[in-house]
Amino acid sequence: MRALRSFTVRPVLPPELKPLHDLAMNLRWSWDERTRDLFRWVAPELWEQTGHDPVRILGMVPLERLQALTKDAAFMGMVDSLHAELSRYLDTSRWFQTRADSPLRAVAYFSPEFGIAEALPQYSGGLGVLAGDHLKASSALGIPLVGVGLFYSYGYFRQELDSEGWQHERYVELDPYAMAVELVDDVRITVDLAGSPVQAQVWRAHVGRIPLLLLDTDVDDNTDAARGVTDRLYGGDTEHRLQQEILLGVGGVRALDACGAETQVFHTNEGHAGFLGLERIRRLVVDGGLSFDEAVESVRSGTVFTTHTPVPAGIDRFPRELMEKYFTSWCDEVGIGFDRLMELGHEPAEPTDHPFNMAVMGLRLAARSNGVSQLHGGVSRLMFAPLWPGVAYEEVPIGAVTNGVHARTWVSSEMTDLLDRYVLPEWHEADEARWARLEEAREDELWRVLSENRQALVTYVRRRLTQQERNRGASLADTGWIDDVLDPRVLTIGFARRFASYKRATLLLSQPDRLRALLHDTERPVQIVYAGKAHPADEIGKQMIQELVRFAQQPDVRARLVFVEDYDIAVARALYQGCDVWLNNPRRPQEACGTSGMKAAMNGSLNLSVLDGWWDEWFDGENGWAIPSAESVTDMARRDEIEASALFDLLERQVIPMYYERDEAGVPRRWVRRVRHAMVSLGPKVTASRMLRDYVERLYEPTAAGADRLTADGSARAKALAAWKLRVGAAWPGVSVVSVDSEDGIADLGSSRSVVAMVALGSLQPDDVAVELVHGPVGAGDELQAPSTSTMSFVGVGERPSTYRFEGTFSTERAGRYGFAVRVVPGNPDLVTFADLGCPPVG
Repeated sequence: MRALRSFTVRPVLPPELKPLHDLAMNLRWSWDERTRDLFRWVAPELWEQTGHDPVRILGMVPLERLQALTKDAAFMGMVDSLHAELSRYLDTSRWFQTRADSPLRAVAYFSPEFGIAEALPQYSGGLGVLAGDHLKASSALGIPLVGVGLFYSYGYFRQELDSEGWQHERYVELDPYAMAVELVDDVRITVDLAGSPVQAQVWRAHVGRIPLLLLDTDVDDNTDAARGVTDRLYGGDTEHRLQQEILLGVGGVRALDACGAETQVFHTNEGHAGFLGLERIRRLVVDGGLSFDEAVESVRSGTVFTTHTPVPAGIDRFPRELMEKYFTSWCDEVGIGFDRLMELGHEPAEPTDHPFNMAVMGLRLAARSNGVSQLHGGVSRLMFAPLWPGVAYEEVPIGAVTNGVHARTWVSSEMTDLLDRYVLPEWHEADEARWARLEEAREDELWRVLSENRQALVTYVRRRLTQQERNRGASLADTGWIDDVLDPRVLTIGFARRFASYKRATLLLSQPDRLRALLHDTERPVQIVYAGKAHPADEIGKQMIQELVRFAQQPDVRARLVFVEDYDIAVARALYQGCDVWLNNPRRPQEACGTSGMKAAMNGSLNLSVLDGWWDEWFDGENGWAIPSAESVTDMARRDEIEASALFDLLERQVIPMYYERDEAGVPRRWVRRVRHAMVSLGPKVTASRMLRDYVERLYEPTAAGADRLTADGSARAKALAAWKLRVGAAWPGVSVVSVDSEDGIADLGSSRSVVAMVALGSLQPDDVAVELVHGPVGAGDELQAPSTSTMSFVGVGERPSTYRFEGTFSTERAGRYGFAVRVVPGNPDLVTFADLGCPPVG
């Protein structure tokens, strides 16, 4: 028998149903409940079988059914209504269009994964889901943004557990022609991979108003090895990962050009896409005639870098020999030695053979950088401080934009109805005043929504468990016990995330007797639902899953503690919507943000979490519970023991008693009041709409203005800035503060003091520097606490050569010991921060 050859057959819709194609091909359906209802109407059984995939449904539903639908007046009316609604959504001005003076024209958002919907499995977990929410919120706000990623032929793995609870990975080949993506006609880009040209085609998905470009090397003209570059997300060895990141960064820039997309600001979501900077530098040198240093300044001016990694081990690093293999020709093109390239990925004083650090390059080639929560911003400043020697921790140029979640994707229809009534139909974009209206919701009304969602979760979990057991060969009789799994009246705790050791998924199992007592309590029982995947190479993560599954398999436990297999967006959504408590117990401060707790909170689930990531920022003492963290304990086993005991104490003494404290109508009023307060206090903060407004105002618009300024007139100002940096950097050792004079004696609170400083600048001029007056309360260690900074004015030339007089004033802002100091930093109107130059303050 000859080898089987297959091809895709596209569905042919009756002319009256052509609008269904438009509705299916725009991923807005993934968060629009009415559109989802429409496709559920087309074929309810297929809706469930396909995992809620409109494109697959249209390819599978019999033609007779489609023809029957054309004669259903109610159905056709809904089709026309939703198609018109989609058109209005795509064309109507949004929040960004009200910013008439915005300098921002276009953003390219690069990410190795995008979690839009379970029907487009191009994501592994939090990073990808965040990227998907970023696109959805950009669409809602009308931000001019395009996403850039890769199309993986097998996506991320499907998780299967054997009878012993060990994770196995199964990869399913995907057919893009049967998905909500379209091939961009006549667009092919080529990327050189160590001397071998590799072609990539481009698929385009429509995420509301936002286009998402996905590069794919599975084309006939490539070799088998080249076709495999985009085979699996986070698959393969280090060299395979490097090839993917070159394609994403270098190929992504070329794809934008080939598709005719204007780009003003480049946003790299983690370091994986960092090579986009090298491609932009190459173009400016080869095509624009800039020097390497001038090209770096031009590229930096238009780049935003977001780090998601709170630990060095999570950063991509590539050995020198691999970098030489793939980038020696690049160095030749831009006219620099290879060591100069390696410096972009090295901290100061690291040896030249040290691995190339993608996060370091991301920071070096970005005008603005940020962490993804306030705490993570601080952790990042500490972690990357060596890049800016002599710069105080507080002034390391890494800010923070706390993540948010796309509420319409994650919030249940029942909760959405309640929020529509009490907040407003656009509650996901509402301010604090609007969210406060939720206080008017009756406690029994809110409790009814929570109870309905818990019942839905129980039904969902039982169905999933039955399917899991059948997949492992269990008979129908063997799965009868599942009918008693979970109870919709019982306090339900959820834990769903990547199984990494620092997230400590098995923390509750460390005290099994205490856990069993909670599960078996006849009057106030607890039940727990777990889900999550371990990276295929993470043996410790797999062992944690196995430990949980084995515990859950015990006959006295399995009705109260379950592990839901094959974690994805659909599983996550069910847990977020149905759990009463969302558990998060990482080792602080290793959780960059932890957006799963945000999604749960929007559904009325109370967070029970270590004060890490976003929870450290927004926990107010009444909107959930904080698990104490024993960070001063260096013995990890002892620390885990202490924090596990603290977690059990909270459950036993506060969480469980409050949940089961009921009135005569069976409503836990204190619990519901806490839920209501949590939603009011967190609702306006945790949304992706808030996050995107922050990105636009704090990062995108300032970066756009700077990019326009530095790249105008053939990058004239970028050239001048590069020359200025070289001159000032060479002269900086000659800068010193010669003297500082001010009046002495006690001062009244709020009084002003004048300061005169004489500064030696060597070969520099006063307009090359900023002389700053730093003042504030003095702490016990004679250091300024939360100091204020103002710029002193140049008032004249000193008597000694190359000395200059500067004057300034400050007001005493606090009673007690107060102090001030004078320092000199580089000063140039095109610097984002003085730290950009790498010269430490003098003073």
